[in-house]
Amino acid sequence: MIYADNAATTKLDSDALETAMLFLTGEYGNASQPYFFAKPAKKAISEARETIAACIGAEPDEIYFTSGGTESNNWAIKSSVFRNAKMRTIITSKIEHHAVLNTCAAMELLDYPVTYLPVTDEGIVQPEKLSEYITDNTGLVSVMLANNEIGTIEPIKELTRIAHEHGALFHTDAVQAVGHIPINVKELDVDMLSASAHKFNGMKGSGFLYIRKGVELYPYVDGGSQEHGRRAGTENVAAIAAMAVALKKNCNRMEESMKRLRKLEKILLDELTFAGVEYRRNGNGYRLPGNVNISIKGADGEMLLHRLDLKGICISTGSACDSVNDRISHVIEAIHVPEEYAKGTIRISFGAENTEEETLAIAEALIGVLRK
Repeated sequence: MIYADNAATTKLDSDALETAMLFLTGEYGNASQPYFFAKPAKKAISEARETIAACIGAEPDEIYFTSGGTESNNWAIKSSVFRNAKMRTIITSKIEHHAVLNTCAAMELLDYPVTYLPVTDEGIVQPEKLSEYITDNTGLVSVMLANNEIGTIEPIKELTRIAHEHGALFHTDAVQAVGHIPINVKELDVDMLSASAHKFNGMKGSGFLYIRKGVELYPYVDGGSQEHGRRAGTENVAAIAAMAVALKKNCNRMEESMKRLRKLEKILLDELTFAGVEYRRNGNGYRLPGNVNISIKGADGEMLLHRLDLKGICISTGSACDSVNDRISHVIEAIHVPEEYAKGTIRISFGAENTEEETLAIAEALIGVLRK
């Protein structure tokens, strides 16, 4: 089996698994308890907070553990606009993940206006568009750091500056980016940032929300005093500790990984071009390494996915969270992919486990299916 859908999820890192097992079977104490048996769990959470903070240029007390990107996005969006009754408007983009789009739709039902910014044909949210739509009634701007379907990396620093000039908070869904490209929250000047462990070889069901010091958010889950009283619930110590291990390893090898993934991209695309496959690559030149989103003229993306699956190759037609819907994705629509190409869109996302041999096998299989 060749797995090439790492944008959907990644394989759990072996060291992360070993760490998780320690806190699942040995040091399984409840970190909230005062006795000695709870101390290893408490220490693991504290050290994980320090490690994760260092990986993104934050302070440890700015990291709040959650169940993943969806919860982090919900918390950031729903809680931030409650701070000022006059600043109720939310601004986001048309190509956000559904964890953001559906959260914004829920806020609209509560009478919070939402503006959806258009993007360029390369999937870029232009700062001048934000300047055009933002007002002094805007309470939050939420734009993803990197798109999960086409890989485009957004100009977050410029967008943040505009938001702050109008007194609005800025949140970025960095689920697809954390652990894969260099991130420093202080340089980006974001107020909140969401991440999910399973995107960088951690465990599913774990993640974090960075909340800049001084930003006041209502607690998302009420109950105990965990996470400084802002997110109640007994901590998933095993997943938290594993997440820190996985993220640190990804950050330590990031430069080498980026170079290797770019090489795999080139091998795949060169093979398709040499074979005469008529395709267009979606996104712009500044995109996530390993993300290859292409639209093939006259093809059917769903058919390609299933035919490759029969050959033991896992790819995607877009967001894993929308795989039950076979219509053209909202991202492909937003970037105006021509109709004769749009239906033939697939996403191949390489990761740490993929090899050059696998890449050639994917290209050969894809070309073979297209020629039948």
